[in-house]
Amino acid sequence: MTADRTDPVVRTPHGAVRGRYERGAAVFRGIPYAAPPFGPRRFRPPEPPEPWDGVRDAGAYGPTAPKPPYSDAFACYLSDPVVPGDDCLNLNVWTPEPGPAARLPVLVWLHGGALTRGSSAVPVYDGHAFARDGVVLVSVNYRLGVEGYGLFPDAPANPGLHDQLAALRWVHESIAAFGGDPDRITLAGQSAGAISIGALIAAPQAQGLVRRAVLQSGPPEVSERDKVRRMVRRMAARLKIPATAEAFAAVDPELLLKTQAEVGRLSSPVLGGPAFGIVVDGDVVPRDPLSALIDGEAARGVELLMGWTRDEYRLWLVPGGLLDHVDRLGPVALAGAMARCRCSHEVPRGYRALHPDAGTAETVGQMVTDHLLRVPLHRLADARPGAAYVYEFAWPSNLPDLGACHALELGFVFDTGDAPESRKLAGEGGPHELCEEMHGAWVRFAAEGDPGWEAWDASHPVRVFGDGESHTAYGPRDAELALWATEADAEAPPVDGTFAARGTELASAVRRLRRTVGARLH
Repeated sequence: MTADRTDPVVRTPHGAVRGRYERGAAVFRGIPYAAPPFGPRRFRPPEPPEPWDGVRDAGAYGPTAPKPPYSDAFACYLSDPVVPGDDCLNLNVWTPEPGPAARLPVLVWLHGGALTRGSSAVPVYDGHAFARDGVVLVSVNYRLGVEGYGLFPDAPANPGLHDQLAALRWVHESIAAFGGDPDRITLAGQSAGAISIGALIAAPQAQGLVRRAVLQSGPPEVSERDKVRRMVRRMAARLKIPATAEAFAAVDPELLLKTQAEVGRLSSPVLGGPAFGIVVDGDVVPRDPLSALIDGEAARGVELLMGWTRDEYRLWLVPGGLLDHVDRLGPVALAGAMARCRCSHEVPRGYRALHPDAGTAETVGQMVTDHLLRVPLHRLADARPGAAYVYEFAWPSNLPDLGACHALELGFVFDTGDAPESRKLAGEGGPHELCEEMHGAWVRFAAEGDPGWEAWDASHPVRVFGDGESHTAYGPRDAELALWATEADAEAPPVDGTFAARGTELASAVRRLRRTVGARLH
């Protein structure tokens, strides 16, 4: 490609867009796949964008969905740029060369951020490396927080998930003009993005749209409807309005975001609490996605790449000094983890026996990670022998105490480890060869369905990245995960005798712990 090439122009179903040639790739940013979700469209499923005449410029990232900023404790590790504007249902495309003749594999990226933060404009998600290696990369913005996942009596549930489905349909219909093959679409995401993918590949409306899926640090799951309602009701109480979509739509957007952040500070991936999430809605999510994928016919032909980081929990416990605080709480923190996981005292006792040198925070963190993430992904892999591949990311950050924490693998997957935004989490001097290995595995999976190691079977092969030379371990988490097998058969998990006579006091202690987390992180 030469520097004097004219800008690439591609026609979409709604009008033509002009991108840019950058570093050997044609890049199109901010393409609308749906109309702005405001005014009469607020809290409603997405509608198609208005067609436009002429050629629309696609040289800059489009508006990001409304979201509160990260707290100072997290902002030093995670970047979350804001692009103002209402036209926030947009996507970006990186392609080696536009045109229907190429028929290249496609990877569609859904960002994480607990369904309340994040966007496709995060520099870590730059798609140049995928385009360089022959994969068309599409990254998507979707509604977040109360706008995308609030549960109201006068509006449909899961509008943010409907956004993602609309984007996926757009890709299936439009990507050939950008050089992609609509029959080779891989849907990939991390954290909340991976949770969304679990719901999407199980959705009746998405069958046939996806060939492969990548779930990074997020299992197929749904939230309890009452848990989401509590978020909405607490926001309504602070705002002194009814808990309806009509009332929320009348609130100043900045005040709404501020209130959402204040209410959400009492929730935590490790300690639980009210939070926004995908719910069963009788439509896109007719039942629990994990159950649908394990015992139903949903996505039977979809190949899976799934995994986690070794120390997921450290991103949530290191900021604000919570790691040491949880260690000091000792038995109360362990009891809080038991309440979070609804398990008996046998589980923490088993973890202590397997890891006698681990502190309380490590035991709590690994318990919660296994219960919420590794157990369901193991179950899903067991249901898809020969069609699932599992990995663990084990390289520890060069920053103090983070270890191989949640989201650390992203710079390696996208081969953007040199970006300042990746170094905020990884520190300086991340290994380039690990970038090559992980990014190459994702490219191979998108192109061929085989990332380069053996598929899941009874031996439980897990590809371990970053713990010395990359290698395959067999059943590395089986001993810990076996502790949960007996819990699944228990009718009502008992509480450790140490706390049996202190139920009210324990519940109060867990609430105090959540408030402490909120105060330290916000």
